[in-house]
Amino acid sequence: MKVRAPAKLILSGEHAVVYGKPALAIAVNRYAEAEACAQLAPLISFDLSDLAYQQVFRFASLDKLKDRLKQKYRRFLRGEFNIREVLKKPVELTQFALSLFFDVIKVRPSQGVKIKVKSDIPMGCGLGSSAAIILAVIHVLDQHLNLSLCKELLFRLALEAENLQHGYSSGLDLQVSQQGGCLFIQEGLVQSRPLPQTHFYLINTGTPLSSTGECVSQAETVFRHSSIGEDFAAVTQDMDRALQSQDKKSFQEAVQHNHQLLIDIGVVPERVQSFAAEVEAAGGAVKICGAGAVRGDQAGAVLAILDELSTLADLCSRYHYSLIPISAEPRGVHVI
Repeated sequence: MKVRAPAKLILSGEHAVVYGKPALAIAVNRYAEAEACAQLAPLISFDLSDLAYQQVFRFASLDKLKDRLKQKYRRFLRGEFNIREVLKKPVELTQFALSLFFDVIKVRPSQGVKIKVKSDIPMGCGLGSSAAIILAVIHVLDQHLNLSLCKELLFRLALEAENLQHGYSSGLDLQVSQQGGCLFIQEGLVQSRPLPQTHFYLINTGTPLSSTGECVSQAETVFRHSSIGEDFAAVTQDMDRALQSQDKKSFQEAVQHNHQLLIDIGVVPERVQSFAAEVEAAGGAVKICGAGAVRGDQAGAVLAILDELSTLADLCSRYHYSLIPISAEPRGVHVI
């Protein structure tokens, strides 16, 4: 059994969505894949090829890991830990999600399970790689065991795991990866939108030096002491209207406006600002798609819109950024 979960890009509303403001996001054609098959011994085998990691656990060992991580997360909630101290290794996120799944369903299969995970989603770049991996693992177990659990329960399990990575997950990454397509999201309300007709390009500026949590803290200061949340809400509404009417010019203007607001809250490094200015001068638009960065020159993934691909490729080459053409993925997590 093999399951695939797509990456996500936020078109508008990152950071603001935490404060109840609307956001627009799309699933894109980069994926995390999880494969499950039975093994005779009552063990859990992990094969995470991207991390060059292979390990075998007993169910009891995974339960201990789950309990230890839950305790560390509670210490984070009490202010005793930084969120980066909760997970020692990236593989623990997958192991926690699997253990949590078995804990909730109250079932231990008579046979063991081999879990293989691979992903072509860049990690730490704002594309929802951890959310996609968690969903792929939980859904492949559901399919492997023929449980057919409701999507709401699978989402809640994935959200608990995602919190270990980000502290307080908004659930947006999970919602987009689970449902697919283009979504308008506000305070728990999720509405489908038509897929954008604009040609998108994903620019990887490199993994940020700062964590998502640091960027959230930086943004919180601005949001708490200004009306910038209303500005974010307005630009997201403008983009939503442009999207529904397929007005490419207004859509691009909304992307530019959103970019400026992200600069205002201090999460766009100067080097990325310079790159964006050159793209805008060539008639395009650029904005970060994740939390951004408050230190260093790298800001993870940015979204670029420009008709002249050769011009964009030349700019990326000069800035030493990687360029990836992308398209919207109408499907959420699914069996392949």
